[in-house]
Amino acid sequence: MGYPGSEFLYPAEDWELQVGISKVFWGATEFVHLVDIINQTDSVEDFSGEEKLGQPMVHLSVPQGQGMIEAFLLPWFRERTFPGEKDRLRSEPIIAADRPLYESASEQLHLDFSLRYSDTVGNADFGLYHFMGTSRDPDLLLGGDIRNPVLRPSYRQIGQTGMDVQMVAGDWLLKGEALYRTGQGRSFAAAVCGFEYTFYGIYASGADLGLVGEYVFDDRADKSLTVFNNDVIGGFRLALNDTAGTEILAGLMKDIEFSTYMFSAEADRRFGEHLKL
Repeated sequence: MGYPGSEFLYPAEDWELQVGISKVFWGATEFVHLVDIINQTDSVEDFSGEEKLGQPMVHLSVPQGQGMIEAFLLPWFRERTFPGEKDRLRSEPIIAADRPLYESASEQLHLDFSLRYSDTVGNADFGLYHFMGTSRDPDLLLGGDIRNPVLRPSYRQIGQTGMDVQMVAGDWLLKGEALYRTGQGRSFAAAVCGFEYTFYGIYASGADLGLVGEYVFDDRADKSLTVFNNDVIGGFRLALNDTAGTEILAGLMKDIEFSTYMFSAEADRRFGEHLKL
């Protein structure tokens, strides 16, 4: 799924070309998005990793029946943003975002590439892609000196193959994402699978309540760069289906190995024609 930005769009009879700065989202699950890789994370705007920066791109789309073949050329790499010395939630030592390291001699000018195929088979929607280029997830390497240590983002070259799938079965929605990545010092696999069961028109109202469950696995274990490596998640989605578009998504995440918990909640609602909270 793509979101428009500042871009030029040229539609032809059998293909479509998009050039400019845009946001592209890939994924099926609710709480953890493994396969979403085109856009860089904006860690200043939102520490949860859900906010993304626009990516300069040349995007070619070629319809194939119900499916789609897409090719992406990504000519300019955008570095991840991190909270500064006076920001929350910052790390200690501070992350020196202005002192990055690159594996490629081309640094930000390295030309990244991705090819994706998506289709619908029966009640299932799926996408399969391969990405080659600069990792959006930097390693953090200790730098500076003893008195003023800092963490320097190190952007390495990777190859990543990913898949997302979503299948409808009555009131059930089955979802999954998986990836295999090479580079950054080792190869690894990660996956998330889950379900959403929806109760429609609860208590004779127009509201829908969905119960969500997910399991996340990352074979890097405690060497993972993410907090999700062996976790179960239970939550709910409440959509009031009102004119203001009120929705709430909340979940409780439990680390199976360390028995730690994290609670996540997000909600949005429109107020009038010009304000959304």
